[in-house]
Amino acid sequence: MKKRMILMLLIVAIVIGGIGSRKYFQIKAAMAQQGSFTPPPETVTTIVARSEEWASTIAGIGTVVAVNGVTVSADLPGMVEQIGFVSGQHVGKGDVLVRLDTKQERAQLAAAEAQRELAALDLDRKQGLIAKAVIPQALYDQTVAEHKQAVARVGEIRATMERKVIRAPFTGVLGIRQVNLGQFVASGAPIVSLQALQPVYVEFNVPQQEVGRVRQGVDVHATSDALQGEEVGRVTAMDSVVDEATRNVRVQATFANAARKLRPGMFVEVKLARGTTSSVVTLPASAISYAPFGDSVFIVEQMKGPDGKSYRGVRQQFVKLGAARGDMVSILTGVKPGEEVVTSGVFKLRPNAAVVVNNQVQPSSSTAPKPEDS
Repeated sequence: MKKRMILMLLIVAIVIGGIGSRKYFQIKAAMAQQGSFTPPPETVTTIVARSEEWASTIAGIGTVVAVNGVTVSADLPGMVEQIGFVSGQHVGKGDVLVRLDTKQERAQLAAAEAQRELAALDLDRKQGLIAKAVIPQALYDQTVAEHKQAVARVGEIRATMERKVIRAPFTGVLGIRQVNLGQFVASGAPIVSLQALQPVYVEFNVPQQEVGRVRQGVDVHATSDALQGEEVGRVTAMDSVVDEATRNVRVQATFANAARKLRPGMFVEVKLARGTTSSVVTLPASAISYAPFGDSVFIVEQMKGPDGKSYRGVRQQFVKLGAARGDMVSILTGVKPGEEVVTSGVFKLRPNAAVVVNNQVQPSSSTAPKPEDS
């Protein structure tokens, strides 16, 4: 019985050993085959890095400010009798916007004019009497004063009536109406916003170390998501003091704004030239592989594989990026002019990977792109 048990265990051990040996050699053969496997080359597009002259610029964030901008309000309290505008209308200086009820003032004016006429008649009579020395000089002087008071009272009432006619103080575009017919408005109550849009100011900050490069008359380019293209203006003023909190200087540029695209309060990105140019290596932004540990590009070179054969592969090169313009990015270090750089497909590459270049379709590489859906 014991011999049979030992024989069975020996047979089982032999079977397990045979299976294990077979699997070992299978895995070893698969590993050897995997080690000799060469992945197929990746298809990419490339561009030859070139050096370009870029004008040195100062970039900033600006806010559009109206040259003239107010909230038109009521000077005196009263009932709205007439509204002479619609929201969003373009109006000229002096155009009537709102008339307040002046029934009481008109009645007071009629009484004041009657009093003025009576004072004028009395003055005429007193002039004849004073010439004949019939009345004393004091009585005549009192009559002259009463006539002047009557004339002044008429002028006062007319001025009050004129103050109840609310006019546009300058040419501009109205906002949304804030009053209705028959509404009682208090003194100082807002009626409508009025903004002059031609021209407009764009105000932005520049660091104090850049102040010496900013001069009046320098062109300023403004762009925004709300604009199609860019608007061009000129620097017209600089603040006389440096902000102690930020060490920045406020700069004001004037834009003609012929198309009225710039609106007060709008956020814009501004650029103005420093007056110098520099030579930089430029690449499309699609060529950059962005990563937390550093930005890099893939440079196409002739390489040798483990079998000694030559092939076209890529070398990963870390770079330092500079300013960007449109689709293009300036490279401060890492790439030399003339090197062939991968512009699309970088996400699927690894160092020393084989590539096939197909440049029939290239990514956009414009410094001033104009997307179709912009």
